[in-house]
Amino acid sequence: MSIENKKREVLFSKEDIAKRCAELGVLLTKEYKDKNLLVISLLKGSFIFTADLVREIKLPVRIEFMTTSSYGHNEESSGKVKVVQDLNIDSLEEFDVLIVDDITDTAITMTGVFEHLKKKNPKSLKCCVLLDKPSRRKVELVPNYVGYTIPDKFIVGYGLNYGDYMRNIDHVFAFVANDESGAEK
Repeated sequence: MSIENKKREVLFSKEDIAKRCAELGVLLTKEYKDKNLLVISLLKGSFIFTADLVREIKLPVRIEFMTTSSYGHNEESSGKVKVVQDLNIDSLEEFDVLIVDDITDTAITMTGVFEHLKKKNPKSLKCCVLLDKPSRRKVELVPNYVGYTIPDKFIVGYGLNYGDYMRNIDHVFAFVANDESGAEK
């Protein structure tokens, strides 16, 4: 069966996500008032969430991008975070930094990014994630700002990929498992 024919469970609609981005934008506007905000989007998964989120922050915002990898070509994290593409900024001393990511599950990537960025001496360092999956934590980290807390499901859409595809879906969904008869579980 191809993935196009698999049943899907929509967890968060386009409208749900837009509403939550607006709520987070209000909160972040208050939190970062009178600060020099630098948003760092972790590629590739967070680019859609970051774009929608920063449009809801009613302050001047500088946006940069980083690419990291903790998986390589494996399905399980190696436990080590490799910075594939770093910032074009040597020092973060003048910035209050907000890292934006699509999801925190094991927290290995976010912890590695925090360690890497702390060496650049930001005024403050926090993170905002669209989705938090605390049941999968391998290291202690609680995101500062969370769109939604979710159970341990494989999710797709709104920046989250299935293979190298489906990041462009405007909502977040999970594939529904079927038993051998084809009935939904």
